[in-house]
Amino acid sequence: MAEVTAAAVKALREKTDLPMMDCKKALVEAGGDEAKAIQILQEQVGKILGKRAANSTNEGRIFTAVADDGSEAVAVEVMCESAPVAGSEGLAVLGNALLQQLLKGPGAKDGEDLLTQPNPHGGTLKDLYEATVNKIREKIVVGRVVKAKGPVGVYVHHDGKTAVLFEAEGAAKDPAVLRDVAMHIAALKPIVATVESVDPAAVKAERDRLSAEARATGKPENIIEKMVDGRMNVFYRDVAGVLTEQAFAKDDTKSVRQVLAENGLKAKNFTLLVLGT
Repeated sequence: MAEVTAAAVKALREKTDLPMMDCKKALVEAGGDEAKAIQILQEQVGKILGKRAANSTNEGRIFTAVADDGSEAVAVEVMCESAPVAGSEGLAVLGNALLQQLLKGPGAKDGEDLLTQPNPHGGTLKDLYEATVNKIREKIVVGRVVKAKGPVGVYVHHDGKTAVLFEAEGAAKDPAVLRDVAMHIAALKPIVATVESVDPAAVKAERDRLSAEARATGKPENIIEKMVDGRMNVFYRDVAGVLTEQAFAKDDTKSVRQVLAENGLKAKNFTLLVLGT
């Protein structure tokens, strides 16, 4: 058996950033061959994932990034098993590399698709993912990925478990309003962005119901129509959960639609991500 020196273990540790004991065991198994030892360490990823496959990933972080010119924004959900790992530098390195590729690359339909793409810092994102799993020794799942077109506002809650990407149309007089609306979405959790996004069947059913109630009062048709229109505003705001019709969280004397209009904007779409849901 080849002698494994402390210097060889230290050198392997510096190359792999894995625990000294794991490096020593791999070198012993590899007969002192560093390249073979690295291969052995890489093969451990499958064993770790297999052993922890049934473990829950209720912790993690949602990472976000915005293009320098504000034209696009991205979000990536990375889930893990424990809170310490969720806040670790290792998970942040993985999350930020995923963001950079998603922002500058061709996009991805999900986390698995994104992992097949290049790592902006060299190698592939799959390589970085496996190295992270090998180092952290927890189950890590790259979940949902989102890419949004600007002008876009981004908000991430302080715990990293809730994030919003809000897409608008127009040229913002004050770009800060985009983040304010994203924060509003995180707090009030609307269902859709605009009135036009509400299910037409639900709208028709509500109008029919309100019309029948109004006709029962015996009022003329032109008055009935105005009554229904007024009550539909309440439906859009309180039942359908339309963002633009809600009272703005930072100034409830105005609707979100009014605040956006004052800033030269119209709501387009939003994505509300809550970790693991």
